[in-house]
Amino acid sequence: MVAQVIDGKAFAAKVRAQVADKVAKLKEEHGITPGLAVVLVGEDPASQVYVRSKGKQTVEVGMNSYEHKLDAETSEQDLLALIDKLNNDPAVHGILVQLPLPKHLNEDLVINAINPAKDVDGFHISNVGLLATGQKAMVPCTPLGCLMMLRDQHGSLSGMDAVVIGRSNIVGKPMAQLLLGDSCTVTIAHSRTRNLPDVVRRADIVVAAVGRPEMVPGDWIKEGATVIDVGINRIERDGKTRLVGDVDYASAAERAGAITPVPGGVGPMTIACLLANTLTACCRANGLPEPEGLTA
Repeated sequence: MVAQVIDGKAFAAKVRAQVADKVAKLKEEHGITPGLAVVLVGEDPASQVYVRSKGKQTVEVGMNSYEHKLDAETSEQDLLALIDKLNNDPAVHGILVQLPLPKHLNEDLVINAINPAKDVDGFHISNVGLLATGQKAMVPCTPLGCLMMLRDQHGSLSGMDAVVIGRSNIVGKPMAQLLLGDSCTVTIAHSRTRNLPDVVRRADIVVAAVGRPEMVPGDWIKEGATVIDVGINRIERDGKTRLVGDVDYASAAERAGAITPVPGGVGPMTIACLLANTLTACCRANGLPEPEGLTA
């Protein structure tokens, strides 16, 4: 068996096109333009690249982009004051504070200062609780992108065995909640899981999100399973720096029914789902129907 490659770039382009179409209709029919505010504190190179990409794609789908770049020495008081201002700005429907923050800033305090209805990262404790109890929430972007790809691959996920490897608040835990919401039987596995290979081998769906390069070999994968690899790891191989996932792609692709590559799999979906979340937040704020196919 040679696995079908799940093309995240193509899927993300499709999501962005859907968002752009719905944004155009919002403008035409209601005179409303969704707005996304991104706050960057400091000059972390990776964060700068990511923020530039977010701003570019926001504008490309017809939304308003508001970038706020603050010095690394910015006080917590000043950052919280900016968030309060954005919370009360009706032109801003989504607020994202780029992580990581400088060490003198309390990330939990900052995230929980964002209005939960504008928390398009889905990290606010209120959104975490709403998702965990099966209520309407803003859903973290990466797990939402994974769910979209799985639904596209299978249609209904009801009754499938899913194993999520990783228990982070950003991916592992919300991914498990989303799969439960789609009626999967879900196991959260991690570094302390006993007989991890056997746990993974029974899964119809494997979501790997541990941040360890090529940790999951092909012989852990059930024949025909769908593998979603969230990992992005830089390794040195043959004198070159390469990006690899948490799954050994070559061996896993020989057994899986479908698999996401790294790069070009889950990664492109994260910003696409950020735009989808901003659109959803705008619709909710204005009492309009949520965009179909772009929410959990």
